[in-house]
Amino acid sequence: MAERIANALHLPVGSGLSNRKATFLTVVLGSALLICIVIAGAALTSSAMHTDLAQKNLPPTFAHPFGTDWLGRDMLTRTLAGLSLSILVGLIAALASSVIALVLGTFAAIGGKRADAVISWLTDLMMGIPHIVLLILISFALGKGFWGVTIGVALTHWPTLARVIRAEVRGLKGSGFIAASSRLGVSRLRIVRDHMLPYVLPQFLVGLILMFPHAILHEAAITFLGFGLPPEQPAIGIILSESMAYLSSGMWWLAVFPGIALIATIMLFDAVGSGIRKAADPMSSQE
Repeated sequence: MAERIANALHLPVGSGLSNRKATFLTVVLGSALLICIVIAGAALTSSAMHTDLAQKNLPPTFAHPFGTDWLGRDMLTRTLAGLSLSILVGLIAALASSVIALVLGTFAAIGGKRADAVISWLTDLMMGIPHIVLLILISFALGKGFWGVTIGVALTHWPTLARVIRAEVRGLKGSGFIAASSRLGVSRLRIVRDHMLPYVLPQFLVGLILMFPHAILHEAAITFLGFGLPPEQPAIGIILSESMAYLSSGMWWLAVFPGIALIATIMLFDAVGSGIRKAADPMSSQE
């Protein structure tokens, strides 16, 4: 990673750019790009729905880098607005899902055998049902729309992180300082707050960041299938779904550029998450 960053910045590999600095630079640049996408998309939401039939079905040009669609709407504007909406859904859903994972994983580890058995059974049940099927059912039951999709994603993405947190807390529970705190009469709630939560915070943050790409992809998937956001909103799934009817007529830009933009956004999230994971790992951060 340090080598690639150094080459991109035209710096020699031996110029003192350590792995920690390269990781930090990757996280900062990736986060800055994602913030720019969100701000630009939010500012262009109203423009994304502007129609101009005199400019319809135009291929990519300098005036319209992503071309225009059958209503003359600028595809670059619609793509940025769609990415902004998808990132917002992913942010809220991933944060809610991570909190669910933290609460259930911690309670399973410290709540006794019955609590552990119930939460483990619920985790296995959720992981045994395909995400896309459960997402569609929850979203449809909640009336679809923004909150239906967001709640559906939040309720289906917590099991893996919950298992990680449960394992970490169970390992910590047997440590000497936790046993000493219990013998000194420290309450269980205070032990969780002062010792266990700070210990699992790095795993929680990494799991939260790495959950974003899954949330965005699943939101785009169910919206593409017609079970997510309403068609009047410029979401990536809607853009890709509508473009399918025009690909046979040669309007390839309607699907290619939004698809590439979605993949690039997912890769940015992955780069930021991998950077934070490396920074949280003492071994890799000191290489």
